[in-house]
Amino acid sequence: MNRKRTLILADDHALVRAGIRSLLEGLPNVEVVAEAGDGLAVLELVRRQPVDVVLLDITLPGLNGLEVARHITALGGNTRILMLSMHAGPEYVARALAAGAAGYLVKDSAFEELASALDTVFNGRRYLGKAIDVEVVEQLLANQQAEQPELAVLTPRQRQILQLIAEGYGTRDIATRLSLSIKTVETHRSQLMDRLRIYDVPGLVRLAIRLGLVTPEA
Repeated sequence: MNRKRTLILADDHALVRAGIRSLLEGLPNVEVVAEAGDGLAVLELVRRQPVDVVLLDITLPGLNGLEVARHITALGGNTRILMLSMHAGPEYVARALAAGAAGYLVKDSAFEELASALDTVFNGRRYLGKAIDVEVVEQLLANQQAEQPELAVLTPRQRQILQLIAEGYGTRDIATRLSLSIKTVETHRSQLMDRLRIYDVPGLVRLAIRLGLVTPEA
């Protein structure tokens, strides 16, 4: 009998996670070993318990799914990433693939397609959903336009802090969440403002929304 493939489910809505988990538990070859609603929590789970696949939403608090994918890829393990997102735009798909995702599926896909996507990713192949314009995605990747220039000038830590600022966290709270000193957070904050040439919080929030780091309601 083939072993079950282990999976971490990451989505910021508890009811969505519960619904997806219920469906996944009907698959004979999948075991959901953990779930999370926060990007930082996903990373901690993967570091503590490597799995075969992370089923990952893009819109996550703390650290968005694209950044989570980059960090998981940088760990250098065998964990594969399947993005499950409400965003069908080819720029999001290209950015996800550039970040290390092995597949991308839109949330309104049928469950049968999710099962097929998981099987494909489990077996080491790439999967792009039926709703995705693959040709445009490939063009974006070929032209290396998947990542916005604003993000390219920031370090991974500065991207984290930018997202947390946009989510309304103050310096002390950011330091606590990231286990950093207040002085370190202040240094990163100053540097990212200089690199972006944006020196007020509303401006940073507007940029973070435009780049998809946070949603307007965040």
